[in-house]
Amino acid sequence: MTQHFSYESILKASQAANWKIEDILDGKSLDFSRPFLPEALARTNGLAMLSPKERLILNQIRGCGYLYTFGLVEEFILPFVVDHARPALHGDDNRTRALLQFAGEEAKHIHLFKRFYQTFIEGFGTPCGMIGPADQVSAAILAHDPLGIGMVTLHIEWMTQKHYTESVRDDHDMDPLFKSLLSNHWAEEMQHAMLDTMIVEELAAADGPDGVERGFADFMKIATMLDGALMQQVELDLASLEAATGRILSAEDKEAVRRVQQQAIRYTYLGSGLTHPQFLAIMDRIRPGSRAELSGLAPAFS
Repeated sequence: MTQHFSYESILKASQAANWKIEDILDGKSLDFSRPFLPEALARTNGLAMLSPKERLILNQIRGCGYLYTFGLVEEFILPFVVDHARPALHGDDNRTRALLQFAGEEAKHIHLFKRFYQTFIEGFGTPCGMIGPADQVSAAILAHDPLGIGMVTLHIEWMTQKHYTESVRDDHDMDPLFKSLLSNHWAEEMQHAMLDTMIVEELAAADGPDGVERGFADFMKIATMLDGALMQQVELDLASLEAATGRILSAEDKEAVRRVQQQAIRYTYLGSGLTHPQFLAIMDRIRPGSRAELSGLAPAFS
């Protein structure tokens, strides 16, 4: 169905983009005088009840959570890709190598983000609460239909592309090391977006119309579950902000920050993917009518 993607070309691109964690992190440090996330994702600048320093701290907390969350979701993407590759290990060699490369890079990203989190906490000075644990989140997602998991992964991969090209790449205020992490992550996720497109289309073709409906239903269930987890992360971020600043927000100020950050985090992980033209086109191709249905949901997460 996706004639412009091939396992052979994706494998070559993945090999060209490959990088080492040590080259990115070793001997380098984060600049805590600068923001970590672009404003389009953090949405902290408009929080007038916070001082400039407090807004910067909240931006950095959100940045920490951003990479932590990617590490969290990659905990379920890794076994999903391995499970998809296993049945055809003795088939198309390019397919096998491309999917195993995909899995290996996801494992590398998980390792990178764990190392980043330790580097962040050492420099930030106070711990930041994060949703999890990762193994429980992964198990809950992997209990769903494989096609539904594939659709969620598809959403995440294309969402990552949108974040980098529309918000990160041309932002010159961000901390250079954090931006480097996102740039290198994006370079490999570009191939992952194409590979997962092929995985989802293979699963959809094998499942037939009834299976596609089951998969889509599970996609929606997983998205709802993730939305609940994101709302928990907002509360953890508020607690981290108070701990880092030493300021207990009034009930009114906390509610104002909460409202803005709930929409910001929903847009970051849900709305930005629901508006990605590639994601919508692929979903509409395998399940006609999906574009209109998903586009109708997007404003609630914008």
